[in-house]
Amino acid sequence: MNRKGLYFLIALALGGAGAAHAQTATTPSYDGRWYIAPTVGGYYNDTDRNTNSRQFYYGLGVGRFIAPNVSIDLFIDRTKRDRDNPNGPGHSNGGNWANNNYGVAARYYFGAWDSYRPYLLAGVMGSYHRNANNKGWAPAAELGAGVSKTITDSTDIRVEAGYRYDWDDKSQTTTNSARSRDGYGDWFLGLSLVSRFGEPAAAPVAPVAPPPVAPDCSKTVVNGVNLCDNKCPNTPEGTVVGPDGCPIAVVIDLRGVNFKFDRPKKGETNIEKTLAEPSADSLSILDQAVDTLKRYPNVQVNVAGYTDGVGKAAYNQGLSERRAKIVYDYLTSHGVDASRLQGPVGHGMNDPVDSNKTEQGRARNRRTELQVQK
Repeated sequence: MNRKGLYFLIALALGGAGAAHAQTATTPSYDGRWYIAPTVGGYYNDTDRNTNSRQFYYGLGVGRFIAPNVSIDLFIDRTKRDRDNPNGPGHSNGGNWANNNYGVAARYYFGAWDSYRPYLLAGVMGSYHRNANNKGWAPAAELGAGVSKTITDSTDIRVEAGYRYDWDDKSQTTTNSARSRDGYGDWFLGLSLVSRFGEPAAAPVAPVAPPPVAPDCSKTVVNGVNLCDNKCPNTPEGTVVGPDGCPIAVVIDLRGVNFKFDRPKKGETNIEKTLAEPSADSLSILDQAVDTLKRYPNVQVNVAGYTDGVGKAAYNQGLSERRAKIVYDYLTSHGVDASRLQGPVGHGMNDPVDSNKTEQGRARNRRTELQVQK
């Protein structure tokens, strides 16, 4: 028996199991059609066979892939071997010697279908030997490795090499019929043309997503805008938005609402008499501010009053507060909720918008502002 060959067979089996366990990246789909695989190849025979060292073999396999990286084949192959000394002891009936093998082989592949795919091979079989001295069955097994390449959508080519061990203990006997060998190990190299039958399976059709459910426009409102008209539905609630639901910057400009010098007096409540002439122009601007606040109910403003630079700071501080208060009262009396107004607050002579060195500049500094809060 070729014991070195047997040890190699065991080592190759352990190595193949480890490699298969380590493989994690597999092709997500595969061709599961049945195929046939005609095979031709050659043996480098075990020297204990007492045959020529090199012989041809031929065979046929039938199989299919059962997973993206695993195939199973049923196969048969045949070889003839010529004895080194057909007329030697125990071989008096000539040198004809043949094996038929019937078995099953599994292959484990690595890599994608559209590239060269190395693989590991393992198989078991029954070996029927026939020669001048004996005929009969013996178990056999093989391990090997190879590479496969798809050349059309229905054809692959495989090249593989390996080691086949045959537990044949009867083919060679001495003249007194005692057993002289209990097994043989042969190296082999094979070439197969794999041909799949039938049409390739159609590619899977991706499921069609159901159409989105239309929102109920009668019920869904974001920032006061119907969802069907809202182009910015993810805008946080409470944001000032336009008719399309998108944020806008709200500016409430009271330029042009100017006060007479040193007005309003303490206790004065009629804003019209405190405004610079023509007072109708200032009232028109205030009414526009009221309308803006009503159209944007989420807007809050700070009501602030200012004076020019004439006079003492302490007096001007009180005057600015009275100006803020009289505008505050005008807004609330015209329908603006007091909860939306901060103040009134006076800033005296601070923050002038124009020069206090001219009459026109001082007139513009005698003002109130509606400061929109972010």
